[in-house]
Amino acid sequence: MRLTHLSLHNFRNYVRLDLDLPPGVSLLQGDNAQGKTNLLEAVYYLATSRSPHAGSDRELVNWLAVEQEPLPYARLVGKVARASGNSKIEITLTQQANNGARYRKQIRLNGVARRAMDLLGQLNDVLFLPEDISLVSGSPGGRRRYLDATLCQIGPVYCRTLSRYNQVVTQRNALLRDLRERGGDSAQLAFWDQRLVENGAYLVSRRSDALLALDELAHEIHGQLTGGTEQLRLRYAPSVEMEGPADAESVGKAFKVQLQDLRRREIAAGMTLIGPHRDELRFLINGVDCGVYGSRGQQRTATLSLKLAEVDLMRRETGEQPVLLLDDVLSELDEHRRSFLVHTLENGAEQAIITTTDLHAIPQAFLSGSHLWRVEMGSLSRVDKDPGASE
Repeated sequence: MRLTHLSLHNFRNYVRLDLDLPPGVSLLQGDNAQGKTNLLEAVYYLATSRSPHAGSDRELVNWLAVEQEPLPYARLVGKVARASGNSKIEITLTQQANNGARYRKQIRLNGVARRAMDLLGQLNDVLFLPEDISLVSGSPGGRRRYLDATLCQIGPVYCRTLSRYNQVVTQRNALLRDLRERGGDSAQLAFWDQRLVENGAYLVSRRSDALLALDELAHEIHGQLTGGTEQLRLRYAPSVEMEGPADAESVGKAFKVQLQDLRRREIAAGMTLIGPHRDELRFLINGVDCGVYGSRGQQRTATLSLKLAEVDLMRRETGEQPVLLLDDVLSELDEHRRSFLVHTLENGAEQAIITTTDLHAIPQAFLSGSHLWRVEMGSLSRVDKDPGASE
């Protein structure tokens, strides 16, 4: 799986971009605030219809278009080559005429209008950003979102089940608040309990399986990154307490019993207190919680190990190698970690797009085998193997 062509119109600081992307490693070099990260964001957006940075779609539209055009819009197009055939993804953001702060999102696959959920799996990618160390040090919600995003790319069943589960939680919470404020028969919860258990048990089971695989993969990668001095383990801590296997049937039985035990507390709180929406993922280095006690360097290495493990997991699950997007990661690594990452990219990356401000942080042999672009003010120009000369 690889992205063969990227077209951007009024996306972030790209007024117009048409870029043919080759297989292998592409390096984007440029100063800060020139558009390197914006390009990675565009590729990720085509894969997921979500931005890792923007709080709303309005932020993605070029500010000159917002200021000068009567009906501002942004358009992203990606052409994807896969073993099963080629496809074209198109996303258009158009300002709503009656509300300038809101934008309508239109998604097309091979020219046919689709839902955002239908986009998942068409272009799988793994994105590493410097701020992703918050996966280790940040809130449990961020870790849950990361895991959900990964599993949604791998398979549509998980995404549909997650959507249903979130809807059930919303409806069930509304009923719990109503019971708290107005009273009534708590047996009304039985309907929502059943749907909560059905959908939630699948999510917990699928997350558990994925974490077991990610733990194995990240453990090996992290050991090589650190020269064997540190042992990384990933631990999934579901809020549903279980003994034994985490298959959907076993999870469902435990989930149902614990919901009954929590009935009074949930009514008093007006919210659902147990389920996948309250699960946790922890990073342990040599048995110690890295999120609490790890240094920034340890947290960065643990995150990189997780992302590289994610690449392997996606390949195992889908049979296709995802596109790897790395934002200014090489300059943040010491020589040993940089050498390991370069070796991994040279031997295992079907397609990788890497940004950097400083080519001196790139090993010369790796640079010589990569495709190099200079990024300046939302414009890309191809350069040859001598970083100082242009084609």
